[in-house]
Amino acid sequence: MSQSRQRSPGTFPRDLPAFAALAEHAYGAIATAHMKTLFARDKKRVTRFTLDAADVHLDYSRNRINATTWRLLVALAREAGVERARDAMFAGEHINATEDRAVLHVALRAAPRDRFRIGKQNCTADVHRVLDAMEQFVRAVHAGRIQGHTGHRFTDVVNIGIGGSDLGVVTALRALEHYRGKRPRVHCVSNVDGTQLADLKKILNPATTLFVVCSKTFTTQETMANAHVARRWIQRTLGPGAIADHFAAASTNHEAMDAFGVHRQYRFGFWDWVGGRFSIWSAVGLSVALAIGMPAFRDFLAGARKIDRHFRVAPLERNMPVALALLAFWYNQFFGADSQAILPYDNRLERFPAFLQQMHMESNGKSVRADGASVSIDTGMVIWGEAGNNAQHSFYQLLHQGTRFVPVDFILSARSSGAGMAEHRLAIANCLAQASALMAGQSARDLRAAGIVDASSVAHRVHPGNRPSNTLLLPELSPATLGQLIAIYEHKVFVEGVLFGVNSFDQWGVQLGKVLANSVVQRLKKPTQSNQLDATAEHLLARLRRLGS
Repeated sequence: MSQSRQRSPGTFPRDLPAFAALAEHAYGAIATAHMKTLFARDKKRVTRFTLDAADVHLDYSRNRINATTWRLLVALAREAGVERARDAMFAGEHINATEDRAVLHVALRAAPRDRFRIGKQNCTADVHRVLDAMEQFVRAVHAGRIQGHTGHRFTDVVNIGIGGSDLGVVTALRALEHYRGKRPRVHCVSNVDGTQLADLKKILNPATTLFVVCSKTFTTQETMANAHVARRWIQRTLGPGAIADHFAAASTNHEAMDAFGVHRQYRFGFWDWVGGRFSIWSAVGLSVALAIGMPAFRDFLAGARKIDRHFRVAPLERNMPVALALLAFWYNQFFGADSQAILPYDNRLERFPAFLQQMHMESNGKSVRADGASVSIDTGMVIWGEAGNNAQHSFYQLLHQGTRFVPVDFILSARSSGAGMAEHRLAIANCLAQASALMAGQSARDLRAAGIVDASSVAHRVHPGNRPSNTLLLPELSPATLGQLIAIYEHKVFVEGVLFGVNSFDQWGVQLGKVLANSVVQRLKKPTQSNQLDATAEHLLARLRRLGS
């Protein structure tokens, strides 16, 4: 089943009645409306455009919308089949049609009483068997029952993965550092150039280091290159018999793990219905569990489960992932927005924008619809961002006075995740002030009223305002609220994919480069001619050889 209804080529979603109505509305009533005026006309605007899901509060009142806009956007979601596609996903239908797979990462955070099935497969039972095995392993490592080859406790864990087996782990580890306590330090290695692992080897003790290799197939080029470097290091320093004591894996390729030497009880599987960028909830999160403890990891899963329930049962009008997706679609299609900034005002979330970048752009960066026809609209936006206060001194100038139209998501917590509240209140003040400034701006009249009358000075100081933003407010950054936050954006990406009419769960676009890279590796080892590469690549290869590559 595709994510959207089968339609004649080149029309969806332009053929939907709500799409045409939204276009007329955007280029008419909303085109010249300033948000300051919208607030002045609607005294209930804030309550009209705020909603809650679990512990997350969303204020989307600072958007270029009114009640009519929202009615039409919700109608678009309904006409596009969002509810039907959502139900198909939760039912385990093969909505990833190009790979003939179900998409059921929601089952990874299911409670034992929940029932997720694919055919006769009881996914919930499978998930909890792996979670229970993870818990036994994590507790044994923490208690010192599982040790290194020389009988020392593990003080450090190195997660080796890339893409979905790295970004989610890096994000969660950084966000939840304040939950680690005296548990092992966890480091992440992803890039194939080898520098991350080379730097780590200078500060790690091999006798107290555990490696977790995350690769479903145990063949991912970058991951396995780094894993073999780590393996040679352990073998050289501790002896060939040490491999089994120092490596765990999240993988399903037992033959490859046998050849590598991974201990049979240190293996944790996951399934083909788990996409890499949605896999942090699975055994890929083993390194996170080792850092924060299994009870906190289960809280992380439970937080996401609350959002799954909200997404599944809340009406479209009051559904947080749907709201975020509709607003992104609104600006992408009718305001020419080709990017969206994610700005968390907690430095522990500094890697969250990069995580969302992969989640969005690998999912919805498509030019072909799920039914095989070419898309008729722009799909997706470039996702980017940085921790808030650093960003203010970096690119906020463009957001306030530049010519680019960039919608913003601000992420803010009420309580500090580690520093004093005095410092955190500064972050809160800056976040609220920046959102207000983007919305209200500063007119020439405002400046003259403040005593700035020089025409040149006024021109440079005018802020046009009318620049939209959402604010997602958390009570605090915890395993539960981080799980909620990630799940909200996962479902947002899904809804956007339905609106675009694309399959959000394959990524064929990255495969060609991988195939060519394997060819180039052989060419670097042994110069030969090839008709696979273009003339520029051949020129650069020759120059690289002369430079010593």
